[in-house]
Amino acid sequence: MMKKLNITWDGVFDSTGYLFSFAKALSCAVKNSPFSELAEDIVASSGFAFRMWVSPDLCPSATSIWQFDLQKSCVENGGICCNYIERLWGQENEEEKRRLEAIDLIRQSIDSGIAAVSWDIGVCEWGLITGYDDETERFAVLPITGQEDEMDYARLGKRELPILNVLTFTGKAEKTQEEILNDTLKIAKNHLLGNEWCENASGLEAYPALIRHLESEDTELACPELANSWNMEYFLGTYAPLKWYAWKFFEKYKLQELAALYKSVYENWQKAFEMKKGLDLSVNENRRAIAELLKQAETRERQAVHRM
Repeated sequence: MMKKLNITWDGVFDSTGYLFSFAKALSCAVKNSPFSELAEDIVASSGFAFRMWVSPDLCPSATSIWQFDLQKSCVENGGICCNYIERLWGQENEEEKRRLEAIDLIRQSIDSGIAAVSWDIGVCEWGLITGYDDETERFAVLPITGQEDEMDYARLGKRELPILNVLTFTGKAEKTQEEILNDTLKIAKNHLLGNEWCENASGLEAYPALIRHLESEDTELACPELANSWNMEYFLGTYAPLKWYAWKFFEKYKLQELAALYKSVYENWQKAFEMKKGLDLSVNENRRAIAELLKQAETRERQAVHRM
């Protein structure tokens, strides 16, 4: 018989519908846990409210190419104890062993009333595993699309993009708010200054990498075409709501100057997303208007880094 948690995406802030799926799954799992008061904080305190990655060709998968094994330490940075297991490319000889270990972690998490965050459980994004049935060897899953489904144990880590990535939460850590705040400032600044591994433009360097597609008229680079594509919408929509979590974190922790800066950063990203949705970006003036919004956001976020 399926043991299943009653969880939906309701109540998780996502102003664009494109919020980075790991951050969304993280917030939702925490929201539906015994430490739900950290549901919004954890997106910032884990550093994900500040993380940006942009590839030269605006491939959407660039938002998911990062150092996966940071997940455990980043989430614990925000005051939540975790278990984590992964199996990446070139580790096929570990596939069965790690999959069985992951299944056991998922069982423990569901038994404690908390969903597990997992990669590729319905669509090729992060989502939630909300139940399990050892008799049928099937999971109940909640993909980022919101359509509940089931998945065989045997397919965990072996779907469209066959890597294993499971994170579960075991309780609150003994960290003071001051410790969480100080560690958040460190992790945010570390990423924004480009000190976390990524093969693409990351942190503050994501801004010029994105803006160039809006400003360039070099037809060989096909920048106007990319600027007018769904890809640009995806990047704007992925990062805009993350800035909201940064704003709300600093507001809660009463760092008013940083809160004001990130309020402006969020509003500029959100407006840029809405303009991309509503305007024809084959028109040069429209592209440049969005570029200007991103430049304003970049200026504010660079000011914020100096205050961290």
